[in-house]
Amino acid sequence: MIGFILRRLLIMIPTLLLISLISFALIQLPPGDYLTVWVAQMEEMGEPIQMDRAEAYRKRYGLDQPFFVQYGKWIWGVLQGDFGHSFALKRPVWGLIWERLGLTASITFLSMVLTWLIAIPIGIYSATNQYKLFDYVFTLLGFIGMSAPPFLVALILMYLAYVHFDVSIGGLFSEEYLDAPWSWAKVADFFRHVWIPVLVLAASSTAALIRTVRANLLDELDKPYVVTAQAKGVGPWKLLLKYPVRIAINPVISTIGWMLPTLVSGSIIVAMVLSMPTTGPLMLTSLMDQDMFLAGAFVMMLSTLTVVGTLISDILLAWVDPRIRFEGKSA
Repeated sequence: MIGFILRRLLIMIPTLLLISLISFALIQLPPGDYLTVWVAQMEEMGEPIQMDRAEAYRKRYGLDQPFFVQYGKWIWGVLQGDFGHSFALKRPVWGLIWERLGLTASITFLSMVLTWLIAIPIGIYSATNQYKLFDYVFTLLGFIGMSAPPFLVALILMYLAYVHFDVSIGGLFSEEYLDAPWSWAKVADFFRHVWIPVLVLAASSTAALIRTVRANLLDELDKPYVVTAQAKGVGPWKLLLKYPVRIAINPVISTIGWMLPTLVSGSIIVAMVLSMPTTGPLMLTSLMDQDMFLAGAFVMMLSTLTVVGTLISDILLAWVDPRIRFEGKSA
């Protein structure tokens, strides 16, 4: 197991370096840069252009230097914890991300826990009661949940709440707590508002996971080892939970690789519809404005979390399913 983890860690280092290079290149692919966009905006509004200011910014951030020189300065700063300065917002990048990261991580974590708590028991029930009434009911609800985009669910809930209850469900805080420092009252207010985005985000993922667990468990229930265990008198619940379910939830564990990046990105469209001050809308704005340091930090963080999430998934899968370790040794 230790050798398995070490091999994965050694692979991560060149992978992250390559990702950082590609991320930086992607941010610079569009023609021009933030200063070019800024000058164009000034011209459209008919305001005087301060070319000396633009040139000072260009020299300060090394925009007049070759690509690899800019990349070297950026990656060296990232390794020291300095993600640069946002051109548009005129603030350090890490401070902008950090103040929104906690809210995004909380919403994503609660959505993920809710998804697992609902999907795994229902998936097990549907598989062990195939073609019965509630299996059909859960199947129907699963198809509806997968076909309805989360942002559409959010719009419908906002409409129903406003028309029938005269309540606005947008945002994560009441008006009096928007700019207030954190306190127990603000935390309580957050949990009064957060259940709407959590339900919206969990709806489609829960529906998909129910179908996945059900399908995998049905495949396992017909295998010879299950029939053998039944013939030997193993209790139904012990047999179900110790062997087939343990293998059927492998996809649940493997999804950690793509769930971790959502701790930063969140669901961008849902966040914009519900007016949530999370990192998703900030990332979209930075990409649209070509705010290279802020956008680059987001892309790099998403890529890093994907790699780390994949590592965690590999380790958990190897721990839950010994066949993965044995196959690795034979290879």
